[in-house]
Amino acid sequence: MKRLLSFLIILALVVFAGFKAGAWWLADQRLAEARTALSEVGVLQRGNISSALDGRLLLKQAGWQDFRLTQPLELGLVELDTGSPVSLLTALMYPEPLPSDWQLKVEQASMVLEPVMFRNWVTAGAEAEDAPAPLVVLSCAPDPRQQLGSGDLTRMGIEAIRGDLLLIQDSEGLHAELNTVDTGSLEVHWPGARLQLLDSELTLAGAQDNASVTLRDGGLMRRLSAYCGRETGLTVNEWAGKAATALDTGLRARGYQASDQLVALYRQWLTEGGELVFPVAATTGTPDIPVRTEDNPEAAWPVTYNGATVPDVYLTTIEVVEPPLPAEAMEPVAVQEEPGKQGWYEEDSENASDWIGRQVRITLSNGNQLEGRLDIVGEREMDITRSVGSGEVSYPILIRAISQFEVWRRGRAD
Repeated sequence: MKRLLSFLIILALVVFAGFKAGAWWLADQRLAEARTALSEVGVLQRGNISSALDGRLLLKQAGWQDFRLTQPLELGLVELDTGSPVSLLTALMYPEPLPSDWQLKVEQASMVLEPVMFRNWVTAGAEAEDAPAPLVVLSCAPDPRQQLGSGDLTRMGIEAIRGDLLLIQDSEGLHAELNTVDTGSLEVHWPGARLQLLDSELTLAGAQDNASVTLRDGGLMRRLSAYCGRETGLTVNEWAGKAATALDTGLRARGYQASDQLVALYRQWLTEGGELVFPVAATTGTPDIPVRTEDNPEAAWPVTYNGATVPDVYLTTIEVVEPPLPAEAMEPVAVQEEPGKQGWYEEDSENASDWIGRQVRITLSNGNQLEGRLDIVGEREMDITRSVGSGEVSYPILIRAISQFEVWRRGRAD
């Protein structure tokens, strides 16, 4: 009896050690393959590998550095649960196809924010001149063409994006949850959808119905609208109105007209935030807003806002009208300089680097003016710093948006 007990104990230890070693080796091989496949776009750090007898694979202190971004994505804990040790080993040996049921959990994920998150070579390309007007225009700077960016979030006090991710694949479909700190949450339930790994690429198949998306802002939109209104010199309602007008303009440029309720819902979300529940098209992955026609005059988007259904949210088709050409601006009259007298005198913006540290005043192409200290001059942007309250705020300004560049200096003799 003792020999049998000893044999069973030794066998259990051998099986346990074999499972641990096999799971570690297979996971290391699969992660090495993933690292190689992704080497052209970034660097994958696998962290520490461990496993559990209930069919879980754990990665601790993993990370991902995208070559396009200046900061890495840190992953405190990544847990893959396949339900049993046999399913885990099978999935690691033959990742194509994925198991029928599995769960992926990412905890303590974080990315530190910087004023500029994209590297210079990513933003070097100029925007296409014939591109249609953007649908989402959230400007938080004197130049309305400067869109909301990571620099605005840092000035709002959001120094990093932190949160957890949960993916559940089962017989009903795919369920995803993303919960973040200070920036809201996102839930997606996609009936019938199944993630597949084919030729080292993840694909989504089997989606029969539209996905249901639940978006909660966690108080972010109130902070954002107040901040952007202050930075642009507008009230919150005026700022939201401009953003809503931009949405309407962008849809018209694409041949659609938004219903009044759709524009009002968008404006309400920008100022108050809250909870939105809406369907997303299975084929495109975009909001499935119906287009009313004579054959379908009652079509409406089944969207709910803070638990209440919003009626009459839809689009209609219209004829795209080309915008008229703007009138040519008159040539500015040069100010006659008075030798030795201090004042605002125009300079060439191409030579802006000669005036770093000096007080400058710039006039943007939309007529807005910004005055402050010139701190940084790059290839595409210059940073203007001005005093706000008890501190200073730096504003990045696109050089191509500047129509007039002036320096506070003494006049020079001709």
